[in-house]
Parts: sequence; structure tokens; C-alpha cells
Amino acid sequence: MAGGGRRSARSRIKSSTDADEDEPLRNPRINSKNRRDSSSSLRIFNVRLEIVLGFCILSFLVIFFLIHRLVNTVEENQRPRVVTPFPAPKLMDLPMFQGDHKESLYWGTYRPHVYFGVRARTPRSLVAGLMWLGVKDGRYYMRHVCQDSDELSKYGWTQHNGRDFGHQVLVDQDMTWATSFVKTKGEGSGYGGDWAVRLGVQNEESQWNNQMQSSGYLFFYLADEDGNALSLSKDKLDISESSLLALGSRLDIGDWQLHLKAKDDLEVHYSGFRTPHIHNLSDLVQEELAVQARMFNRLQLSDTSDDSSNILVFQISATIPLEADIAFVSGTGSRVEERVSSLTGTSLTNLLKEKRGEFDSKFEKCFNLADKLDSESVIVGKAAIGNMLGGIGYFYGQSKISLPKSSKVKSHENFVSYWPAELYTAVPSRPFFPRGFLWDEGFHQLLIRRWDVRICLDIIGHWLDLMNVDGWIPREQILGAEALSKVPEEFVLQHPTNGNPPTLFLVLRELVYGVKKNKFTATESNEISSFLERALVRLEAWFQWFNTTQSGKEMGTYYWHGRDNSTTRELNPKSLSSGLDDYPRASHPSEEERHLDLRCWMLLAADSLHSITELFESRSERKKRYGSTAKLLSDFEILNQVHFDPAYGAYFDFGNHTEKVRLRWKEKKVGNNYPTRELIREVLERPELRLVPHIGYVSLFPFMEKIIPPESWILDKQLDLISNRSILWTDYGLRSLAKTSTLYMKRNTEHDPPYWRGPIWMNMNYRILSALHHYSQVNGPYKDRAKVVYSELRSNLIGNVVHNYHQTGFLWEQYDQTKGKGKGARLFTGWTSLVLLIMAEAYAEG
Repeated sequence: MAGGGRRSARSRIKSSTDADEDEPLRNPRINSKNRRDSSSSLRIFNVRLEIVLGFCILSFLVIFFLIHRLVNTVEENQRPRVVTPFPAPKLMDLPMFQGDHKESLYWGTYRPHVYFGVRARTPRSLVAGLMWLGVKDGRYYMRHVCQDSDELSKYGWTQHNGRDFGHQVLVDQDMTWATSFVKTKGEGSGYGGDWAVRLGVQNEESQWNNQMQSSGYLFFYLADEDGNALSLSKDKLDISESSLLALGSRLDIGDWQLHLKAKDDLEVHYSGFRTPHIHNLSDLVQEELAVQARMFNRLQLSDTSDDSSNILVFQISATIPLEADIAFVSGTGSRVEERVSSLTGTSLTNLLKEKRGEFDSKFEKCFNLADKLDSESVIVGKAAIGNMLGGIGYFYGQSKISLPKSSKVKSHENFVSYWPAELYTAVPSRPFFPRGFLWDEGFHQLLIRRWDVRICLDIIGHWLDLMNVDGWIPREQILGAEALSKVPEEFVLQHPTNGNPPTLFLVLRELVYGVKKNKFTATESNEISSFLERALVRLEAWFQWFNTTQSGKEMGTYYWHGRDNSTTRELNPKSLSSGLDDYPRASHPSEEERHLDLRCWMLLAADSLHSITELFESRSERKKRYGSTAKLLSDFEILNQVHFDPAYGAYFDFGNHTEKVRLRWKEKKVGNNYPTRELIREVLERPELRLVPHIGYVSLFPFMEKIIPPESWILDKQLDLISNRSILWTDYGLRSLAKTSTLYMKRNTEHDPPYWRGPIWMNMNYRILSALHHYSQVNGPYKDRAKVVYSELRSNLIGNVVHNYHQTGFLWEQYDQTKGKGKGARLFTGWTSLVLLIMAEAYAEG
């Protein structure tokens, strides 16, 4: 079971020498003095000789055993290099992340994989969450973990400030649930303060579900990951007599209490469990309800608890419409009743109203949409930032790092564990990807830094602290049992030879620019500078890791390592480490490859490091070195020599390539000669070293990075590619791969539909818009044309995302290039939330 693996019993094996171990300590039996003959003396001598020899042999064996154990222990304790932390002070130890800042973020909705969950930013937390019984086609279904199979027609945060407030709406068939979260810190509160949750449900009449949906069944739980026992207020709960449900104590927050209050009559039942497997909690509750239904024909918990229960589940039942307030107070030494009152009833109503007003005011101040867009678009903008902030999670655990076959590390598994680490991060999608992804996070922070720069720095700091001694950061963070439960086994291992786009430099470059241009308050500028000064050594190591492990054969060239050069099943071997997965690369992976996108990411990194060193060292060698690298990688003539094809007017990858590749069905026989067939790659001509002629997002990377001079005819050619309907342009955004490509919308394997081979992706469209905006502002012959293309593309992107949101209730992972329909993962409020920056016309600075 993930997260609670079996303990292997360690048996003590008795040594064959154990029986004789005490023999040398016995007194030898001496013959009496009247037995003096020589034979007797010889026998005595022989006995002593045997004893001495036996003792020597035993001593040798013991010493050999101890040396062997010592050597093995030293080997076992030698941490493999790949899981050795980077030897520098941690960013999260900076003073700016301690004190009030740390406490203010202690509690939060940091469990993005569940419909509603609260936890603290500590490895072993007290966690809370919500479950409810949904109704579909006359049957009850448990809702707890975000999953597509639940078929909720809409859910997500409509408002969230990332710190102490959030409001969420969830539509499940004919029932509409609302969850509001608020946090306060007052006199008498324990560490992290108090918090409250308002739960409400409304229903619409339904031909099938009216009778079953007349009552609402919700389950609110508390679970202590540290195993501390939770206590019920009393065996039979009656909130008309007392609002107290449970109480307990923890080292971090002291004594605590959980209270429930409501205007209406509520029926409350409970169950207590003792288990370390909190991620399986919904199974426990369903089993308990099933037993009760079978034995007593009632849909309620048993009102019993295991001894020393570390999980308490409270079932709250009432006629719909239902509303209940749950208040958690920590530090129960004083003013408990007053604090509970301030977090429930009318006081809570007023507090939530105040927080909603503060959110709306800050939203307008940050993004200034009122005069730019209609109310329908503003609703989507608020959902974008609300879900981005509401999706921030806290995770703790150990990544599993793949061991290469050549590894000398002794392990019974095919992996070695990273050191135990914590991660505070935004996530791409709560139901599909509720964990940290390195290349997504740079895009997330472009939005978050405009809302709350402290949260932005906190998240980046956590990521950089995951760096190992070589400067490598695992690209996908699957930390803890809850995160692991959402990931197929084949995707768990992280490969230390593979990188991921260093997108954190996107936001770091903006932060440096903001400091230099006085875009922040004095306090913010000082904190950003302190952060960058400590981060610099890690950022340099990260850059150096790319520069050494992903470099090409020629100076200034790079390629993504990790492509499979022996596959017979992929039409074009994927480059997963690039983040662009199945985007067409050279048909035959080799060391001769030059990947255009990676070259541009390296330019971004070098340019950012040059700007950072400039803050602290105006005339240093480091500054010159990064400046020289940035100059080399942005050299327009060199770029054109190695990546530009004048015939297409486009930039391409370079590698060992042929266009004459296809997938064909091939029959084969498996067990007992059973005939089957599989798609096998067929190569119809010998590949050769050449440019790879596929126009798409990768082709536009030099444009995105603004390398092309504004007066160059090549800029005009890029505008041609962008605006041509036969190539990239659609009425909904720019497609990822041109219609003219031989791999446009082609499957990569039998089970691998096109991903980056046509659909519209918001992160790349945002970067392209940013470049269009830049070229529409600088002087040059194509300024006006860039402005027209920019305006039309921006309008198309906003219009399509807003239409899809109001039609489906969600932001989507990608959008169909033919009809604009959202596709892929629903509630993809990671980089698709960049639509808010497009609305605000807030683009990259620096």
C-alpha cells in the first residue's frame, strides 16, 4: 500500500559459532599432581593448543564480521550523488519566510486533490475535509476526491486570495454546493490562528432524484497525520445543547476545538477510525455506511470509535436547503466562546461579505479590467486567479529517482529515494494533475507574482530548495501518499538525466526588472533582492546543469536528452523533457540534434543571470560571463545559420531526419499462437542531417524571445506564419502545429493521440502575444501589422476561453483548433489562467 509499505521483519540469524563463543573463557581441567607422566603432559599441552587455536579462529571470524558490517554500513550511509542536496543555505531559511509570514500561511486550502480540504504547512498536519453523497439515476455516490468520473457539471473557486479567504461553487447533478473558507488571528488564538468553513447546499427539483435529494448528507472530517488521538465532546452529539464536536492537542498549535453551528435542525452522527492511511478515508466511510445500511437499513454512521482514533468523521444531515458553519479554534485558553461566535452565524456572514469585497477591490487594482472587458469576461478572470490561488498545495515526502542500469548504488528496487522534502506550489489541474510540475510553475508565477509577490517568492524558494548537488531538480513532484495515489505507477520515477524547461527564469527576469524600475514597494524590493542574492548560487548550478548535460556537439547548441532512439512503436520519438511531448523533432534521435526551443530557454536563463548578477556585482566576471553567453545565444546571424530556413521563412530544429516515416499495422502471434496486430513504425528512406521542416510553436521561439530585430524582413515572415489560416491561425488562437506539417494531428502510437500536434495551448499563445505586443510598440516597418495581428489574436483567445467557461463551467487544458471546444483536462487552471494576463494586457517585462 503506497505510503504505508510493509515492514519486513528482520530476523536475528544465529551464527554457527554462537555455541562455542564462551568456550575460551572456561577454566581448563587440570590433572592432579600425582599424574606426572609425559603422555599426560602432552595431552594437557594438546588441549591448551586446541583451545588457543579455536579462540584465534573465532576472533578472526568476529573481526572479519565486524569489518564486513562496518564497510557495508559505510557504503549504505554514503548517499548517492543524485539524492544529495545542494550544499548551500536554503532559501526557505531566509528571515523573510519566518515569523509573521510563516504563521500567516500556516493553515490553508492546501489539499487541491479533494473538493474541499484544509491542512497546515507542516509535514504531519491535522487535516480537514468534506465529503457528501451525490445522487445520480436514483443511486448515491460518495464525493470526496476530485475526479472526472463524478461528472460534476461545474466546480472551482470563484474567489480566493491565497491567504485567508476563498469561496467555491460545486454543481453535482441537481444539487449546488457552496464552500466558503476564512481564517482569523485574534487574542487567545494558537499558532496559525482560527478558521471557519461555511457549507451550504441547494437543490433543483428533478423527476428522478426529487425524493432522494430532499435531504442532504455531508461528512466533515478531521484527521491527524501524526497519529494523535482525537476526542469527541461526548458520546451522543446534540448541537442544540452544545456546538462542540471534538477537541485535541498538538505541539504546533496547542489545544484545539471543533464546533458546529446552524440555524436549522441538524442530525449529527459520527465514526472514529485509527489508521495511518488518510488517503483511503472515503473508502472507510463508504464501508461503514454499507454495513449500517445492511444491518439496520439506515444511511448513517455508527456513532462508534476505534480506540485512540486519529480520524473523526461527522455526518451532518438535514432537509435541503442546508447551511452549516464549522469553526476550528486553536489555543483554547481564553475567549473560546467569543471566538466561535465570531466565526459562525451572522458574524461569519459579515466577515465573508467583507472578504469578498476586499477580493474584488484587489482584483481590480491588480488587473484593471472594468474599463476593458464586459462582466462575463471579468467573471472568468476572477475564476482564473481564484482557482490558481485556491489550487496551491502543500506536500511532503520523498521523490523516487530512477536508477540507471550502470548505477553502483545497492538497492532492491529500481529507484532510490530523494531526501524528505516539503513543497508549497500551485498545481496545473486539481482532478488530473494535483501536484507540482516544474515547467508549469514558471507560467503560474507570472500570474501569482502580480497578486502576491510574497507567495510567489515562497513557492519559487521551495522549488529551488529541491535542487540536488548537480543542479538538477526533479520535474514532477509526487510527494506523500495522497499525491502518489493519483499517479499511475509507470509515471512515478523521475529520471536524473532529463531536464525540463527552466521557466522559473520567466518570472525571475520580471522580478529583477521590477526592482530596477522601482515597480515594487521598498519592502518588496528589499525582500526580492535578498531572495535573489541567496538564490543566485542555485540558479547558477541549474544553468550549469543544462549547459553540461543538455549541450550539443557544437558550441551554443543544445538538445533535450531522453528521446528513445530504438523505439519501433512511436511515429516520432517523444521529447517529454521538453514539455512539448509529441511535438515533431528529428525522426532519428542522435547527438547531432539541435533543439531550437532549448537554445532559447538557455538564452532566457543566461540573460536572467546576467540581470541578477548586475544587481549585486556591477563589474564581476560572472556578470561578463553570463552577458557573453546571452550575447552568443541571441546573435541573430548565428541563429540564422544554424536554425533558419529561407525557403519557409521559418526557424526549425536540426537533426538526423526523414519525412518518409509512417505507422503500419503488423500482425504478430502471442501466447498459444493467438493472432493480434500492433502499429509499428516504418522508415521508407534513409534519414540525413538536415533542418526538421515542421512549423509550429517551436518555430516561433526566437520570435517569443524577441531575438529578431524589428526592422528585419524575417519578422515579417513570422507575422505571415502566425496570421496564415493554412498554417497556424484559427479563430480561437494559434494552433500548436501547422496544418502543412506531415504530422499534423497524427497519432504517435496506437494509444497516443495528438497532443502538441494541432490543439491550442494558452502558455505558448501568451508568449506569442507578449512578443506581438512588444513588436507593436517598438519602431520598425512591421509595427502596425504586429498591432493588428496582436489585437485579433488577443480577441480570439479571450472570446473562446470565456465562451467555453460559461458553456461548460471550466477552463481547459487545451482548445480544439477547428471548433474552439475545450479538451484535455477540465479545471485546468494552471497556465490556462494566463488568459487573465491577456485580458489585462500584462506581458513579460525585462
